[in-house]
Amino acid sequence: MSAFVLDRAPVSLAGIEFPGPAIRFIEEKLEKALADSVEELAGLRFSIVITAKWEASREECPDRRRELRDDLETLRTRYSDKIDQIAMTFGVAVAISVKDEVERTITLPLSRILAEAAAPMTDDCDRSLFDI
Repeated sequence: MSAFVLDRAPVSLAGIEFPGPAIRFIEEKLEKALADSVEELAGLRFSIVITAKWEASREECPDRRRELRDDLETLRTRYSDKIDQIAMTFGVAVAISVKDEVERTITLPLSRILAEAAAPMTDDCDRSLFDI
């Protein structure tokens, strides 16, 4: 085959309605990889939301709040890196879409935030357990 024929091969196969098993296998692997990446991104987003909530809490000791701030910085860096990895693997449009979907769906319920804001504040800084 000439270089011209090899160069045109992907274009000539683009109209195939029934892809072969190899193409389906590759598509399934890509879909699974994207789903895994989205799940990891959602987990990071949830960790950011909950850590930011704890860090902003007046109930936390200053030392614990500093530790939470450091954790929050690390989580945000990992979140940005994961979005970059998705963009490099699946494309920028997919990464933006995934990021928007995750940020729209991963939030703390408003009723819980309001209930916690109305709860009495305590100065107890010596807690060994934190509810997650």
